[in-house]
Amino acid sequence: MRWVNRQVRRGDRMLLGSLPILLLVVVYLVLAANRHAVNPADKILPLPSSMAESMSALMFVPDQLSGQLVFWADTLASLQRLGIGLGISTLMALVVGLALGVLPPVRATFGPLVTGIAVIPPIALLPILFIALGLGETAKVALIVIGIAPVMIRDIAAHVGSLPREQIIKAQTLGASSWQVMIRVALPQAMPRLLHALRLALGPAWVFLISAEAIASDVGLGYRIFLVRRYLSMDVIIPYVAWIAVLAIVMDVMLTVLSKRLFPWAHGENH
Repeated sequence: MRWVNRQVRRGDRMLLGSLPILLLVVVYLVLAANRHAVNPADKILPLPSSMAESMSALMFVPDQLSGQLVFWADTLASLQRLGIGLGISTLMALVVGLALGVLPPVRATFGPLVTGIAVIPPIALLPILFIALGLGETAKVALIVIGIAPVMIRDIAAHVGSLPREQIIKAQTLGASSWQVMIRVALPQAMPRLLHALRLALGPAWVFLISAEAIASDVGLGYRIFLVRRYLSMDVIIPYVAWIAVLAIVMDVMLTVLSKRLFPWAHGENH
């Protein structure tokens, strides 16, 4: 049987997917053990015991100055910023994307503006945001919104604009107004795409969040990573990066499950 026709069962997919990860872990452990055999004080590739000790202090020992559990305070702060940024971007993508996709005059008027904003590197706008909005939470959230909202808007607008014209004609034949076409025809078909666009935006959103926290913040996952790098504290940096990856994967899985539960027809599933 050709590989292109070979299907993988669910259990086998989990096993095959875990093999590269396990291989990377084994390679890291071997390299770390070799480095520590030569130099027990090596900081570049810390051993699991060193990472566990450092993270235990951050997770379970209150900070002497703030009294907070540093790891959980960083996680909560980053998730709050990310959640607000994703929420605003998703709402903007839905409203503006529908309008651009359904209404040609709106698309002709505002389409070039959205395209222009979408192609600007958001990191280049970070100094402007900090000058205009200050160093507080607003600038960090604004960077996430500016970074992902225009791309999501373009994606939703393109998806809605590619809907079969026959659907809109039939709706108008039945007496539907432009508003009703947008709400009853375009909106239901845009929702699965919206969740898909949100999934694709998770990676860039994390990048913009970490960048903003690294430059101007006193709490957050990105802030902590760039704070301890000056001490070469890889025993903190590596677990923090791994934790960010875990959070991103969990969010992606949750959005996938939500999409399949709410819109099974969009995934070719019969329920």
